[in-house]
Amino acid sequence: QADQSNLQNIAHRFVNNKVDLICAIATPAAQTVANVTSDIPIVATAVTDYKTAKLVKDNAKPGTNVTGTTDMNPVSEQLDLLLKLVPNAKTIGTIYCSSEVNSQLQVELLKKAAAAKGITVKEATVSTVNDIQQAARSLAGDVQAVYVPTDNVLASAIPTLISVTEEAKLPVICGEGGMVRAGGLATLGVDYYQLGFQTGVMAADILSGKAKPADMAIQAQKEFKPTINLKEAAKIGLKVPEDLLKGADVIK
Repeated sequence: QADQSNLQNIAHRFVNNKVDLICAIATPAAQTVANVTSDIPIVATAVTDYKTAKLVKDNAKPGTNVTGTTDMNPVSEQLDLLLKLVPNAKTIGTIYCSSEVNSQLQVELLKKAAAAKGITVKEATVSTVNDIQQAARSLAGDVQAVYVPTDNVLASAIPTLISVTEEAKLPVICGEGGMVRAGGLATLGVDYYQLGFQTGVMAADILSGKAKPADMAIQAQKEFKPTINLKEAAKIGLKVPEDLLKGADVIK
C-alpha cells in the first residue's frame, strides 16, 4: 500500500533475521531494502529502470547487491496501439504518482513518442489514491484518451479511475494487463507472471552460488502480448478493429 514506515519495518526485520536473499517487488520496496542493506543479495522485479532508481551502477553490470527484472514498457508501441483504437486522437492525458520515478520515466518516453507524431500530452499527477478522481476529471473534456503507466498507486485503484473515464467515454490504455482486467481498455504490456518466474530463476542462481547480483545484468521480458477488454470497449462505445484481436488476450 506504499506505506513507507511499513516498508522500513519489513526491511529492518529481514536484515535483523539475516535472511539469505530479499525479493523486492516494485521500485519503492527495492529502494527501501537497498537503503537498509548493502550485503544481503536483493533480487527485485517490477522495477522500470534500476539505474534511474539508483539501485545499480549500470543495468548491464549492476556493481551492487541488487539485480532483477525490469517491467519497462514498450511505451512507443503502446502509443501506436492507442492510435489504432483512437485514430483521431490529438491530445492524450496521462495520470501517475508524482513521487514514483518509474512513472516519471515512462511519461517522459510517452511525451517523446507523442511529440514525434504531433500529439499533445496533458499530465495529471497524484500523491495518493484519494487524488485519482479529481485528476481524472481535470483531463476529461480536454483529451481523447488516457495513458496510465505501470504506476503502483494507479494500479491499486484502477476502478476509481475508470468510474470517471467511463462516464466521459474515454478509452484508457494501460501499462500492463492487470490494469486492463481491472477495467482499462487495452495494453501491449508485461506478463507479470512470466516476469516473476524469470526473477525466481535469478534468485535461485544466486542462492545456489552460480552468480552474484553485482555481475548479473538486469533482465527484461522479450515479447509483449496485447490484452484487450471488449467489455470496457462496449461501455464507452468504441469498436475494436478486428486485426487487433488476433493473438490478443481478449476479455469479454
